[in-house]
Amino acid sequence: MSESVLRNLRPDVNAAQCPSRPILEHVTSRWGVLVLAALLDDSYRFSELRRLIGGVSEKMLAQTLQTLERDGFVHREAQPVIPPRVDYSLTEFGREAAQQVWELARWSERSVDKVLAARATYDEAKTS
Repeated sequence: MSESVLRNLRPDVNAAQCPSRPILEHVTSRWGVLVLAALLDDSYRFSELRRLIGGVSEKMLAQTLQTLERDGFVHREAQPVIPPRVDYSLTEFGREAAQQVWELARWSERSVDKVLAARATYDEAKTS
């Protein structure tokens, strides 16, 4: 379906062709959440972001930043210096999204013990 046709659909995240689905996927993906959360604090260079976000490959970080930039969440600013310097920051729209997913990320941190206990109970019941 073309983007112009998708724009005319009433947003309904439960609908298979809803244009909100890829947006939701981008901001809630493993790396999307972490990039958005990191950029809430400050703007960063690519290498700084990579160090800050443990476990992300160069390829995945580049893809995530490009996707979030395309969606209007991230601003990429290339500085005309030698060596080249590129800084990434949140747009106002990106800050709004980042605050939402950061709350979910913090909730997941607070919930680790409950989830681990639930898993142990589930696993024990399955082996009995």
